[in-house]
Amino acid sequence: MKTIILASASPRRKKLLEQINLNFITAPQDIVETIDHQIEPNLFAVSTARRKAEKAASSIADALIIGSDTIVVHDDKVLGKPSDETEAFYMLSQLSDNSHLVITGVTLIITGPGGNILNQTEFSEHTTVTFSKLNKKEILEYIKTGSPMDKAGAYGIQDDWGSVFVSQIKGDYYNVVGFPLHKFYQTLKNFAPQYLPKASANIWQ
Repeated sequence: MKTIILASASPRRKKLLEQINLNFITAPQDIVETIDHQIEPNLFAVSTARRKAEKAASSIADALIIGSDTIVVHDDKVLGKPSDETEAFYMLSQLSDNSHLVITGVTLIITGPGGNILNQTEFSEHTTVTFSKLNKKEILEYIKTGSPMDKAGAYGIQDDWGSVFVSQIKGDYYNVVGFPLHKFYQTLKNFAPQYLPKASANIWQ
């Protein structure tokens, strides 16, 4: 059986990959994710994904390594996870009645028997999200739930009150959740079809 490693602790990415019957092992990588506003957001997301995948690849042989990083970009500035409730309030206030960009960078690495990198590819996906106008009470009540604190941009679209703030999406919904399934699948078909889920591989024969 082919070994697939998801170099992430994100429960959302785990759930999405399970959704397409991918058989994988999670191996979160401890890296410093300091936001560098001097780097173009797209390059920042991809480089962070690459660092996660390369760190996992350094100790895992004969596997497909998946590294991923999702960021929220507003007014050309990257919004990471809020450090406290005050920052969460600021972020949500900025997103209110505005559009922002969600970017996910993904790196795929195939390692050999000695843990060496045999092949590598990377891509990014962009989705535009528009928020309705939020009042102060809505923002504060949402922050009280604690949900914004572990999410880039201080909101989640998939399973909490963050979903009712979104009035429009242009692009891949799953990218906003945390992983661009469509582009990942299309990339995997060309890059390493041997790692496709069995049912999926049959579809494309």
